Amino acid sequence: MKYPITLDALEVLDAIDQKGSFAAAANALFRVPSAISYTVQKLEQDLDVVLFRKEGRRAMLTPAGKVLLEQGREILQATERLAITTKKAHSGWEPVFNIAIDSILDFEFIYPLIAQFYELLPDIEINIYEEVLGGTQEALSSNRADLVIGVSAEYTLSNGISYQKIQEIEWIFAVAPEHELTKVALPLSQQLIEQYRFIVVRDSSKQQAPQSHRLFSKRPVLRVPSLAEKIHAQCLGLGVGFLPAHRIENLLARGRLIALPVENLIPTEALHIAWKTSNQGNVLRWFIEQLAPHDF
Repeated sequence: MKYPITLDALEVLDAIDQKGSFAAAANALFRVPSAISYTVQKLEQDLDVVLFRKEGRRAMLTPAGKVLLEQGREILQATERLAITTKKAHSGWEPVFNIAIDSILDFEFIYPLIAQFYELLPDIEINIYEEVLGGTQEALSSNRADLVIGVSAEYTLSNGISYQKIQEIEWIFAVAPEHELTKVALPLSQQLIEQYRFIVVRDSSKQQAPQSHRLFSKRPVLRVPSLAEKIHAQCLGLGVGFLPAHRIENLLARGRLIALPVENLIPTEALHIAWKTSNQGNVLRWFIEQLAPHDF
């Protein structure tokens, strides 16, 4: 199919509108005025519309011309961005980069890094999204993400994925201050806490069976979409569960949650960033270097 609206025609319309006349546009585009006139006349003929009207010496857009140029400028800008990203890809910089962050981490750490990256390369598209439990590892293996942050898998050097440890997580059993478990003898036994409703974060896996960690309840659980919602639900007394210490320090200090010791303490858990070894992109290298000494 042949389209009457070409990039060249849009550039001509843009130049006429900015310069105010066909002659000035011709001068700006290093063309003869007749070539500018022909382009406009051909476009008007093909579309069966009038794009410009004369007001004195100025060429003014008609309502149809304004609509065409307004959306046409978006096309010109998108074309410019496409050319830039193509050059970036040729030089080893990925035009689009996807980061999956496990719900266990607060996202605040990533935004200063994004701002720092944009100072260097503002034309790279970056997508950030949240994953939970097995979904974090799956995001990498299924190519939903180029880099995952917060995956708890141990090192597995044989599957083409590299891991780099970033943090140790301490797990705390926490309840709302009015919860009846605050009134029993400590430490809590597993047999006791399994009588209460646990709140769990829903696994975001799409291609594998969902996982649940640190779940001892014999009662139906309350499933929520993220760790932030799990924390909120536990503050409201809707259930109990283990929470990462770094995410609830302020709530413990303010008395919104109460930490209770349990028998057979949950061990600390190592979190990693992970990426496919086959990915040699420069954006990936940059984020790995920045995250290595980063405080989460």
